[in-house]
Amino acid sequence: MSRVFWVYITIGDKQEAAELAEKLIRNRLAACVNIFDGIDSVYRWEGEIQTDREVAMVVKTTAARLGGLTEFVKQHHSYQCPCVVALAVEGGNPDFLSWVKEQVEPIERGDA
Repeated sequence: MSRVFWVYITIGDKQEAAELAEKLIRNRLAACVNIFDGIDSVYRWEGEIQTDREVAMVVKTTAARLGGLTEFVKQHHSYQCPCVVALAVEGGNPDFLSWVKEQVEPIERGDA
């Protein structure tokens, strides 16, 4: 069975985060997405120090879906170089971890 991952993503605003989250769930690339509005980010971009208000997303997925999720985010994100960082889940509620795995499995034909 595929290992569960938390994927951390930063994005420009809550509306873009909500739209991306829905697409990830709809395409079975994620089981659940948490959206944290109003984080402050300080970083260097093109040689200049930047300070921006952003939204953070924590996405639950599996190793089997991680590559597809990363590519999907890169294609549907407004940033030129979006932050997409995966952290392996080492433990937790076995029932929840099983639920995550079930949610990202492809639906068989004929299922609703």
